[in-house]
Amino acid sequence: MVEMNTGLVKMLIAEQFPGWAELEVVPVLPGGTDNHTFRLGPDLSVRLPSAAAYAPQVARELRWLPVLASELPLPVPTPVARGAPGAGYPWPWSVRGWLNGETAMTAHISDATSFAISLARFLVALQRIDATDGPTPGTANFHRGGDLAAYDAEARAALVALAGRIDLATAQAVWSRARSSAWGRRPVWVHGDVAAGNLLTEGGRLSAVLDFGLIAVGDPACDLVAAWTIFSGASRRAFRQELALDDDTWRRARGWALWKAAITASRPAVERGALDESLRVIADVVAEHAADA
Repeated sequence: MVEMNTGLVKMLIAEQFPGWAELEVVPVLPGGTDNHTFRLGPDLSVRLPSAAAYAPQVARELRWLPVLASELPLPVPTPVARGAPGAGYPWPWSVRGWLNGETAMTAHISDATSFAISLARFLVALQRIDATDGPTPGTANFHRGGDLAAYDAEARAALVALAGRIDLATAQAVWSRARSSAWGRRPVWVHGDVAAGNLLTEGGRLSAVLDFGLIAVGDPACDLVAAWTIFSGASRRAFRQELALDDDTWRRARGWALWKAAITASRPAVERGALDESLRVIADVVAEHAADA
């Protein structure tokens, strides 16, 4: 296991980008799981994949963020340089421009409904960008934008493991219904990880979107999971209304939300907070399915 700390980042920068060697390196907290980010001086950041499975994300961001950025209504990371393995670190890494703000995971959101509308409009703009020759979903991006079939066995096993803590029969029905349709229109750009930790805020408003390592062109259903993980009530309704996607796409979105929550809640050593949040998401998805039936 590679220990990623300020010392490693300083060695990588000194070896490969000596012009930046005197800049201060500070870890960004809370830290990520797939990637670790460090601030480099006042205007740059360094992003290091934490395992081999996440290394392909570097090339995706470097290739496609410059293509997407000019057509999006909010700032996104700006690639500055690509780093190579070195100093005992075995994978590619990147230097990007620094974006100010707090993540939506830790910040106070001044108006959840306005925030939901802003995020929905960002996703609408992303989906409208020409997707010709964009990367297709697959193992490199954990099938985001692809078919839920890739996680069928895993999801079903996780739901069974939660028997007694969830409405198992209805949850299984949610999953089966999500699996019963597919995106039949032209493929669109998909962010792949629309989570609170990847959304920056300033003054309580959405100010930037981070982490495009899972981008692909395909089915946008996976990007709708924020409806249950970030929003509720009026803000959830506003998010859905602004996106204006068909009911089958929202049913597949429930499937994505259910899969993620179920595999998290069924982990043997899951933290209490993550467990409670995952069970809440499952309960919300199940309740919506029942109302939709």
